[in-house]
Amino acid sequence: MNQSLSKFQDLLRELFQFDCADLDFGIYRIMNHKRDVVEKFITETLPKAVTQELERGTLAEQAQAAKELESAKKKVLEVLGEDALAADGGLVEKYRDTKAGKEYLAARAKSSGSRSSDALEASVYNHLYAFFSRYYQDGDFISKRRYSKRERYAIPYNGEEVYLYWANYDQYYVKTAEYFTDYAFTSPNGVGVHFKLKAADVEQDNVKGEKRFFLPCLAEISWDEAARNLVIPFEYRPLTEQENIAFGQKNQQEAIIARTLEDIPKRLSLKTAGPALAALTTERRKTSDGEPVTFLEHHLRQYTRRNTSDFFIHKDLKGFLSRELDFYLKNEVLNLDEMEASGEDRAEGWFQMMRLIKAIGSRIIEFLHQIEEFQKMLWEKRKFVTETGYCITVGNINESFYADIAACDAQWDEWKTLFHIDEEKSDLFTSGKSKKDKRIAFLKSHPTLVLDTKHFDDGFADRLLGSIEDLDGKTDGLLIHSENFQALSLLLEKYRESIKCIHIDPPYNTDASGFLYKNAYRHSSWLSMMKERNLAARNMLKAEGTFFCHIDENEFERLRLVLLEDFDYVGTAVWDKLNPMMGAQELAIQHEYVLLCAYEARAFEIRPENVRLILSMATSIINKCKGVTERAKKEFNEWVRNEPGLTGGERAYQYLDDNGRVYRLVAMTWPNPNPPPPEFFEPLVHPKTKRPCPVPTRGWSQSPRRMKELLDKGEIIFGSDETTQPQRKVLLSTKKALASIIREGGRGKKELENLGLDFTYSHPVAFYVTLLDAGLRTESGESLSLDHFAGSGTTAHAVINLNREDGGRRKFILMEM
Repeated sequence: MNQSLSKFQDLLRELFQFDCADLDFGIYRIMNHKRDVVEKFITETLPKAVTQELERGTLAEQAQAAKELESAKKKVLEVLGEDALAADGGLVEKYRDTKAGKEYLAARAKSSGSRSSDALEASVYNHLYAFFSRYYQDGDFISKRRYSKRERYAIPYNGEEVYLYWANYDQYYVKTAEYFTDYAFTSPNGVGVHFKLKAADVEQDNVKGEKRFFLPCLAEISWDEAARNLVIPFEYRPLTEQENIAFGQKNQQEAIIARTLEDIPKRLSLKTAGPALAALTTERRKTSDGEPVTFLEHHLRQYTRRNTSDFFIHKDLKGFLSRELDFYLKNEVLNLDEMEASGEDRAEGWFQMMRLIKAIGSRIIEFLHQIEEFQKMLWEKRKFVTETGYCITVGNINESFYADIAACDAQWDEWKTLFHIDEEKSDLFTSGKSKKDKRIAFLKSHPTLVLDTKHFDDGFADRLLGSIEDLDGKTDGLLIHSENFQALSLLLEKYRESIKCIHIDPPYNTDASGFLYKNAYRHSSWLSMMKERNLAARNMLKAEGTFFCHIDENEFERLRLVLLEDFDYVGTAVWDKLNPMMGAQELAIQHEYVLLCAYEARAFEIRPENVRLILSMATSIINKCKGVTERAKKEFNEWVRNEPGLTGGERAYQYLDDNGRVYRLVAMTWPNPNPPPPEFFEPLVHPKTKRPCPVPTRGWSQSPRRMKELLDKGEIIFGSDETTQPQRKVLLSTKKALASIIREGGRGKKELENLGLDFTYSHPVAFYVTLLDAGLRTESGESLSLDHFAGSGTTAHAVINLNREDGGRRKFILMEM
């Protein structure tokens, strides 16, 4: 077989993922139905189409001319001898007038620039191979636009002054969790092999945690002789200290695979599982170097790679490859220098070659397009919700449900674990007739206990949810366990233009972050991941909303340029962590960045810490006194006057009005040296005595119309009678612009440890409170935040703290793998 054809056919089988023929799920199941059609195209239709094209037109004439030249050359050598031809193929002068010499010269003139049929065929396949191989790498099509034979990249450009472009610009970044599942195959001897992922308390995509690996559980391998079924359990976990030493620091998964290929056959030989051993050690294929690859090695690499390397789906593979094929034909196949040297009569052959390569290439592109479009359709399709649960505080549940709650031991065991309620009342977990009544009494006296519907059957959950009016309105937060692009797609229509603040802390794309990428396109993969997810989230943002994104120096410049494509304003705040990174070889880094984005430039305002403290204490006292009572007003007044951390100006805000708002009293005297108009001296009438109150000597600071507005809004305070001069009520709403440098040295991990939770890394809650106070500011106190890289949930923690401070109704949506 023509070597060029064979090489190209091997590439096509790789493009169409023939090495996955024994997989029977997802896209592979669809491809298996079409595999025979594709194989027939590769082995029969393709060579036949090329041969037929080469046997007609100018290319056929060129091939015939080359054949005639070869025949004439052979005759010259036979008749005139080897010394008749010069080193360059020309005829020695003394033989030019011979018959054989004249025939040779005529054939040589006719075939100038011609190639044989085999050479033309090889050229077609070599061009097709060169074109498709440059865009395909490790299971993905990558946008490698090249210029000429110097292989310089050609970046799409439409005259922009500055244009940010990356290799995966026009592709979806797909996270591996979509395929994180068990794996099975059947060997030629009929043995079924099942790689079983054991349940473990780890997150497959914990991008800020330790790196995880697939390791076999050798002691738990099971062989069913009767069913001819082999089960090999795997764990997906970080390496132990000893394993880190054993597997080295580089290519650890490869070292694990090498060890596994030795250990599993040894284990099976001990189990006397001959058929299973044969199923795994039989040769499945050979490498490009001719080395044998067993069934175990082939499928083990497939399993680990598919679940430890993310991949891409092209958004318009047909359009991209078609444009690139045209570019390739004009830039690589159509060689103007060679055409000019060959003469005009050879030009038609070049164009026929181009038409042939384009026809074959376009047909292959159509095949690939169908596969990629199917994967794109699966990726873009909104996914089903597989499970829904609600967490509801007991105080919001009708007491008619308390008997069922008292009988649910799973819920009480969870409360014992989370809140140690057995330390308060151990008899809640003892047997006896009174246990139910004691539990019901405990529920009534602990309204903040959180019930989780996962512990109850569907009937109870449905009745409970049905008893709550305006369930959406009363829901404080939504937690979604999902790949975040899919979650955003699912919620888009419900929350379109409803989010006040998007606040995310994505993976930072550092060596320690665990962010997965392919093809050595580290920055490109990261940008594709961020671009698509932020675009999906942006459609949920209100016009007056804000978008906050944490980042460090590794991607700061690139991310800022990406965000400027979607927002008119992108500002930068520097987070000074007050804690320099120890052991640094260059700078001791103690800062990160927050990019603050909006559709138009606006003030990012926050309340000073003491303002939040005052409002928080007001809310706490009102709740304790069950309303804005005289006792609440007095207790708040005493607290403000005696709180040592307040300034004199802050201490003036010592009053609560009947709506629970904090205020101070301010005199309303005309402030300018020049006297005001006469109407500024009109007295105010006391609302109870109906008598005029004293007017400031220099007149009122406001016009009569403005004074009426303040009266109507209840912002003028009168004394007990008309003898006291009225003062203006100024509400505590002091704001200041968010500084570009935020100093916060708290440790989020420590805060989680105090809650009994273990998480590798998290930001301090106080830092998030500062940001979200600016991002969620509304007059009504009601707003919605979104975090689609939720991690440990610090965004929700900050929202809850803000609501505790001022009694607001901010809500949150979190998305996390």
